[in-house]
Parts: sequence; C-alpha cells; structure tokens
Amino acid sequence: MPRSGYTLPVFACASAIAALQWLQNRTCCQTVAVDLICPDQTVEIAIEQVAGISPQMALAITRSDPGDNLDLTRHTPIWALVEWLESSPQQITIVGGEGLGHKLNGDPAVYSYAQQLLQVNLLRLLQPQENIKLTIILPEGRALAERTSNAAFGVVEGLSLLGTTGISQPLSAPGQLEACLEQVRLKAKSNKLLVFCIGENGLDLAQNLGINPQQLVKTANWLGSLLVEAASQEVKDILLFGYHGKLVKLAGGIFHTHHHLADGRLEILTAHAAQLGISTSRLQNIFNSSTTESALQYLRDLDEQTGSNWVQELYNSVAAAIDLRSTQYIFKLTSRHVDVGSVLFDRDRTIVATSQTAKTLLSQLC
Repeated sequence: MPRSGYTLPVFACASAIAALQWLQNRTCCQTVAVDLICPDQTVEIAIEQVAGISPQMALAITRSDPGDNLDLTRHTPIWALVEWLESSPQQITIVGGEGLGHKLNGDPAVYSYAQQLLQVNLLRLLQPQENIKLTIILPEGRALAERTSNAAFGVVEGLSLLGTTGISQPLSAPGQLEACLEQVRLKAKSNKLLVFCIGENGLDLAQNLGINPQQLVKTANWLGSLLVEAASQEVKDILLFGYHGKLVKLAGGIFHTHHHLADGRLEILTAHAAQLGISTSRLQNIFNSSTTESALQYLRDLDEQTGSNWVQELYNSVAAAIDLRSTQYIFKLTSRHVDVGSVLFDRDRTIVATSQTAKTLLSQLC
C-alpha cells in the first residue's frame, strides 16, 4: 500500500516549533508534535538540526517527506528562523526568506491552511507578552519552482506553502487512480452532486467559496475515469472546477490532462477563436503564445485596447464545449446522462468563465 506523507506547511511548522523551543528553553529536540488541524490529529515530525544563532534567534531544519508521491520537493530542506520581537502588532509575524515564493502583490506565498497551521501551533507555545518573527527559508525553492506551475498562479521566485490538509496523499504515484475512484464512490453515497477540483488550487478555491467539503473530490489528471465512475455511482450532476490551462483540454476531447500524454491547449483556444470570427493575425498571436496564460493576457489586452469582449466570448465558448464533451464522454461509456458544468479560473484564482450549467449548480452548492 502506498505510504502517505505530509505537505510542506507541516514541515515549515515543525521547524518553527523546534526553533521556538530552543529560544524558550535552549533544548535541541529530535522530533516535535504538530497538530495538523485538518485532519484532526497530532503527528511527530523529525527535526534534522537546531541551532541558536544568538540569544534572540534560533534556526531549525526539517526535510520534506511527501510519502510515496511523485513530488519534486522530496527531501528538500525547510528552514525556520525564529527571533524575539520586543513589540509587534501581532504575536507572530511571518516573513518569506530565500526560496519561499511571493505573490504578485509582494506577500509571501503562505496560503490559508499554512497560516492557520503556524498560528495555531505556535500560539500555544507563546506567552501573551511574547512576540516572534518567523522567517521561512527554502534553500532549494527557487530552483525547484522553475519545474512547477507556480508562476502560472502568480507565485514567483520560489515555492509556495499551499494545501488544504497536512496529509500528502500519493495521488500522482502509479496505481493511485484507485484512491481517487474510491473517493468518488465514498462521496457519491451521500451526494448526487459532486465537485471535481483539479489540483490543490481548485480545491482551495472551491472551499473558499463555501462548498461543502463532502462534495469535493480532488481529481489530479484522471478526469475521464472519474467522470465515468461518478456516473456509474449514479451521480446526477458534476461541477468541474479548475485552472483554465488544464480544463481547456477537455474542450478538445482530452480527458487525461497530464502534459506528458497530450497537450493541444493553444490549438483548442485558436479553433474556438476562429469559430467566433477573430481575425487571422490575432489567431496567429493566440496560437503562438508561450502558454495559455499568456494567450489569456493577450486577449485581455486586446479587449482593453479595442473595446471588444473576446475573453468572455472565447472562454464561454470553451466552457460550453467542456460541458458538452464531458456529457457526451460519460454517455458514450456508460449510457447515463449526467449534467456537467465547468468553472475556469486564471493564475490569480480569478474566475474567467462559468458555464450556464455551472451557474445552476453553483446556486445549489453555495
């Protein structure tokens, strides 16, 4: 059975706890207890090194262990530098150091779950009058980020502390499609409307909208198999919730979205743009864009310059095609009719398009 591990926020939190404990009682611990919050359990995390930098500052190091997951952050070191502050408007000030990416507005890429994890675990150790500054450092983060899609989501110069749970499920490991299918089977028992979230960004955004977690399924790249399984479990409605650079593939009939298997995203966008009557020179610009995100930005710039509405028209067309192709795919393989709606968002987690079916489903979910 593949082994689960923990997400990056857990190791950042463990390092911070170890460094704070050194400041408080000058002890170097080999493990620390971290309350994961989600799920509701406490786990022991190994500490690789702890060192006092000065009486006011300490550094601790952990190494990422995502379990049997094909995760490029495996064994990467996570440093936490904790220092006392004499006065501060908040007890814990979190700062991004080298290798921790930052958002386009300059804030460190420490998302809601990681913030909650750090605040809850560290506040338990602090006296009311104690204030600390926590600097999170990922020495390998800048290099590793070049191999991720972080930049597509507006995170630059490093990795992000992203996730909605402390457990890293090995969903990308070989043979783990079955784990995703089991999630569909389990949730279909009590919900006939499911929300398929493509990756952590989709899952996090869906939860922020207030959608019931019991209706959320994190899908990874196996959308076709999961759509069919949901129909077989008599699910009546499915909302697809994901980054436009992933979901656009479904508009072209590509139901396994990993880029190693098939791409065609820019070709699909260009074909829909041609159907809408965009001029040849502009079609060429879309087709020759380096990414779907840059194609979207080109269309936004075009709309601003000319007063057109190409972004909305094009992405509404793509969303409608995703719905239709998904419904047809399910019916072809199961002879069952399932209503499918789609919500597409950009790198800033701004929703770009919501299909007509998706609007109906969202009104039931939110």
